[in-house]
Order: sequence, then structure tokens, then C-alpha cells
Amino acid sequence: MVDDTPENLEIVTLRLGHHGYQIETAVDGEDALRKTTAFDPDLILLDIMMPKLDGIAVTKRLKADTSLPFIPIILLTAKADLKDVIAGLDAGGDDYLTKPFDHGALMARVRSMLRIKELHDEVQKKTEELAVWNTTLEERVAAQVGEIERVSRLKRFLAPQLAEIIVSSRDEGILQSHRRDIAVLFCDLRGFTAFAETAEPEEVMGLLRDYHDVLGPLVHRYEGTLGHFQGDGFMVFFNDPVPCDDPAQRAIQLALSMHQAVAGLAGDWRRRGREIGFGAGIAQGFATLGQVGFEGCVVYSAIGTVANVAARLSAEAKNGQTLVTARVAAVATNIAQTQSMGEIPLKGLSRPIEVFNLIRSQPA
Repeated sequence: MVDDTPENLEIVTLRLGHHGYQIETAVDGEDALRKTTAFDPDLILLDIMMPKLDGIAVTKRLKADTSLPFIPIILLTAKADLKDVIAGLDAGGDDYLTKPFDHGALMARVRSMLRIKELHDEVQKKTEELAVWNTTLEERVAAQVGEIERVSRLKRFLAPQLAEIIVSSRDEGILQSHRRDIAVLFCDLRGFTAFAETAEPEEVMGLLRDYHDVLGPLVHRYEGTLGHFQGDGFMVFFNDPVPCDDPAQRAIQLALSMHQAVAGLAGDWRRRGREIGFGAGIAQGFATLGQVGFEGCVVYSAIGTVANVAARLSAEAKNGQTLVTARVAAVATNIAQTQSMGEIPLKGLSRPIEVFNLIRSQPA
């Protein structure tokens, strides 16, 4: 309440204080400017006719001060002439009362202006929240796009569920170079090279498309990591980058399921005069794993003797065979029967190794 007449200040203070309002008073325009900054009021009742700085000048300064929040101003005038009221409203005043004012009119004006103040503050709060939301929207979108890109990149060699686990953990450090005991499966088609030499390119692509369509979901089902994929050849390994308790057993189950799936395709291939079979090899041992490649073309792969052994076993396997090392054969119990093939020399190895063929004993 701003008024240079003490009696007016006392009357308004008593009336509004009786209704629970907290009142701060100022005795002139300059005092009003100081008190407004210090007190931060929700409403100002401002006398127009005051010495030093009148109410119209105070109103202009308050409304021009961008550091202040919106504060409604009720102008008070003792004159019947409305020129001062019009000037005050033009200066930014929000309402007016003519002195001496009725108590009911005073309370109605105060409640009305405070409702407007409350609504304005709520709108301002929502506006500020929206501004903050907009400033962070680009960052959130960029983060989400980055997460989608990371998932897409990981899904190139991981089962989707494993890719989601790694991305949700926000720890791609496990993709850095490291050493781990893994089970490696190599597989490819028998007779594919001869077929590709005589068939039209479109037929070759169609056969590969059918072949990939049935083997790809199996790799995901057994949560294998796709380390190599070229033409009819697959390299899949287990226990990395996401560990599992039974890598060799999963590799065996995957190989047997692959044989069954390709057998379903082979019948159609034979009807078209194409004798194409399928073979696989599995080994288990330590390898170095990590991302290899160059900018824009990176794959996750396993390097080591275990991968070479699995590849050589796959090359030695006849149609329908899955050749495995003795270590892998030892965990095939309740999954498949094992048939010893004796010791076989493999290209790139200094000594022959004992090899076993897996034969399905029970449906997977």
C-alpha cells in the first residue's frame, strides 16, 4: 500500500490485515520503488497524487523494470476527474478505486487482482517449463538417436535381446579387445561353389536368401554372436560379449537345429536338380575378441586357434556332419550322440587332433 497520508495507510492495513493479508507500506513514490524490490509483493495499491514521484511515474517505472515479475497495480485517486485514472491505466495500471472507497469494493478488487496474479504466475511457470523442455529436447532426441544407432550397430553381430542388454547397461567397454574362453561354430553349404558356377546370379541370390532366412533366427534364438558372415558361411561364437554358462551346449544345439532347418530347404533344392548339403564344425578354447575393421566398417570377431580349428572342422565335415573337438564332445550328453572319427590332420595345425561327429539323439 503506497500513500502519503498515514490515515489511509492505517485504514487499508487494518482492513486487509483482518482478512489475513500481509501488508507492507510506503509513504511516497521513491519509497514504493525501494519496497517493491525488497518485498516482492503480489499486489500494489498505489495512490496517484503523491509528492516527489507520483503514482503514474511509479507505475511506468515498475512496468518497465524487466527484473520484476508481473505485479498488478490498483490505482487510488481522490479525484472525480478520470484524466488521472486514464493516464494511470495507460501507464500500465490494472485497475482503479476512487477514494474514499467502499470496504466491499476494496476487497473485491484485491481478490480479483490476486486471482489474475495467480493465473499469470501459473502460466509463466508453465512457459518456463516449456522453454526448459524445448532447450533439452534436442539433447534428448540426440541421445535417443544415438541409442538407436548403438542398438542397430550391436544387432549386426548380436542377438537383439543381447544388444538391448548392452545398450541399457550403457557399458560398451565389454566390446574392447579382451581374452575369453568361447565356443566357436563354423558352418557352410556343401556343393554351393559348384552350384554358383552354373546357376544364374538371381537363382544364387534366391537360394542364399532362403538359407539366411532360416539360419539367422536360429542364431538369435540361441543368443549367439555373429562373428563372420559371407555368402553361405557363418561363424558364430558363444560366451562373449555376454557370458553364458553353457557355450558348447548352445553351439551344439544351434548346429543340430541348423541341420534340421537346412534339410527342410534341401528337399526343394533337390526337386530343382540342386544337390546342396550342409556341414558344421565346433571347437572351444581361448580367443582374443574385440572390434576389428576400419572407420565406417567395424565388426566384432574372435581371433585365435579355436576359431581356426572350428573353421577347419567345418571344411572337413561332409553333408549332414557336425565335427567337434573332444572337449565339445564331452558336453554333448543328453543333446547328441558322438561318433569318434579318430585323429584327423587339419590344415594349419602342427599335429592331428581327435575329432567327433555329432548325431542327434533327441529332438531339440
